[in-house]
Amino acid sequence: MTTPGVTPWPTDGPEYDRLLHLLEHGALTLAGVIPWSSNYTFLAEAAEGEQAVRVIYKPIRGEQPLWDFPRGTLAKRETAAYAVCRTLGWELVPPTVLRRGPHGRGSVQLFVDVDQNAHFFTFRDDPAFRRNLQALCLFDIITNNADRKGGHCLAAGDGRIVAIDQGLCFHVEDKLRTVIWDFAGEPIPADLAADLARLAADLAQPDGSAPKTLAALLYRGEIAALAARTAALLAAGRFPTPPEDRRPYPWPLV
Repeated sequence: MTTPGVTPWPTDGPEYDRLLHLLEHGALTLAGVIPWSSNYTFLAEAAEGEQAVRVIYKPIRGEQPLWDFPRGTLAKRETAAYAVCRTLGWELVPPTVLRRGPHGRGSVQLFVDVDQNAHFFTFRDDPAFRRNLQALCLFDIITNNADRKGGHCLAAGDGRIVAIDQGLCFHVEDKLRTVIWDFAGEPIPADLAADLARLAADLAQPDGSAPKTLAALLYRGEIAALAARTAALLAAGRFPTPPEDRRPYPWPLV
């Protein structure tokens, strides 16, 4: 699948390689703290020579302890989410790497300048966003996103979506909490199903690109659970309905 709309970052070729090099190796200079984040989150610049990009840096040591997610793993989950999204060919999550920064190891994600007031609840009924919302919904299902708030789904114009804050993903227990239940019961579009099938086939191979990448970021059981959720979704062929035995929505909703 090619993500509809103009992707606000390069997705392949020399420009993508240069961007990834900057994220992985550029000198990080902190510009300030993002004040509304629950964990320590910094706006920063990654620079090398005359090249520079703005980034979001989330150091592991700034993560707040959670009872249900292992301590010090959120940055790895952010990075794993990008790896899975890229494997699917769905350019929804900005390029993200795991590296050292001024406050130690953490995730470094390309900062995308979007209208912070244009979120899921402001464009959910716009037909231009439908296909990308379907893709993001499926992505959250297989990654078991426990915190897809409306404000974690931003608009970049022309139907493009930028998905941020994927730290609470990949748990082995069912924890899906999302605001995107709009497609419940509908058939999964054939092209999106084909992308999921490609990921499922790769996850089934121990030496596949996805298992190799995720092995350094997730526990073995979490990778197996990702594969199982993807296979189950493909077998169902439809978007799931909200569960009745637990809370299916995050809080707050935005």
